[in-house]
Amino acid sequence: MANPTFSRNPAFNGRGVAPTQEVTPESLQALYDSPSATAVETDRMTYEDTITKSVVLFAVLLATAAVGWMIPALALPGAIIGLVLGLVNAFKKQPSVPLIVAYAAFQGLFVGGISRILDTQFDGLAVQAVLATLVVVGVVLALFRSGKIRASKRATKIFMVAMVSYLVFSLVNFGLVMFGVLDNPFGLRAGLFGIVIGLLAVVMASYSLVLDFDFIQRGVRSGAPRKLGWQAAFGLMVTIVWLYIEILRIFAILRGSD
Repeated sequence: MANPTFSRNPAFNGRGVAPTQEVTPESLQALYDSPSATAVETDRMTYEDTITKSVVLFAVLLATAAVGWMIPALALPGAIIGLVLGLVNAFKKQPSVPLIVAYAAFQGLFVGGISRILDTQFDGLAVQAVLATLVVVGVVLALFRSGKIRASKRATKIFMVAMVSYLVFSLVNFGLVMFGVLDNPFGLRAGLFGIVIGLLAVVMASYSLVLDFDFIQRGVRSGAPRKLGWQAAFGLMVTIVWLYIEILRIFAILRGSD
């Protein structure tokens, strides 16, 4: 008596299924030589597709950063709108490409404007900060690829506590400067204390990069939906911009103390 689970399935009973083509050395070689499926065809996340999305976002950021460099007054509205869009994108369950691209555009206005303002005071500061940021990103990526550093549950818990503390401190500091309680534009982040806070922020941003790389690696290995590549690209941009701003601030404090 036939098992109904198999007998009702044409894949097992032979009805309605084309005969299997005979496997030959020639057919195996042809299969080996055929191009692998692309991210579009599989609708799965790949390293190449995620890199492409990241390049697109950074191209948008650089384009608007050039506008911010020429019109530094756009730095403040770019920062405010970029912060709002960043929060919206961070809490969305599914990535929205228009909102992510808009975030990159407004964040570029902020980055370009603040870079021009500080570079006017300290000649060559922006170039120094860009080079230092690229070095940090390159080192973290190299260490991650070699397996020397990895994301862990314990380190991530410490990172989250440190991040919340840092955000509270930053909001308090911003309020003190905005309401005129402190005259220094860096507020509590001036002098040696500001350098120490900045270095801690650079360490946190570096670990955030590790988390971003880990997210991309796990997404590719698990066959995550291709659209999550935009979420990964967005996360990378947030972290790298944060890292750049922290390095820019540290260099400005150091140059200002000369």
